[in-house]
Amino acid sequence: MAKAYSNKINKIRSFALALVFIGVIIMYGGIFFRDNPIIMLIFIALGMLSILFSMIVYFWIGMLSTRAVVVTCPNCEKQTKVLGRVDMCMYCREPLTLDPNLEGKEFSENYNKKKKESTQK
Repeated sequence: MAKAYSNKINKIRSFALALVFIGVIIMYGGIFFRDNPIIMLIFIALGMLSILFSMIVYFWIGMLSTRAVVVTCPNCEKQTKVLGRVDMCMYCREPLTLDPNLEGKEFSENYNKKKKESTQK
């Protein structure tokens, strides 16, 4: 089974949304400890931390999104943002690249990783 790729911006936004839901569920779990206010307070504080962290992630991806290169997808003709050397179209999942050396090659997210340069002395 092939790995399903998706756009980097959408992956990070989905992670931040999951943090919001996880935080609400953790806070809701505090209701079961109404008799012990300390434990209930701990659950509410952990839930709020999760929601606060999601806010930070949303702010971070918003800042990254403003610096992303906007390209027109050759497949669906919609404008999409590309982070890194290779990315997927947000709409049709068409592999996109800004590097002319990678055109025609099979899509791999490994192209975005920095290669470790061997230091020979």
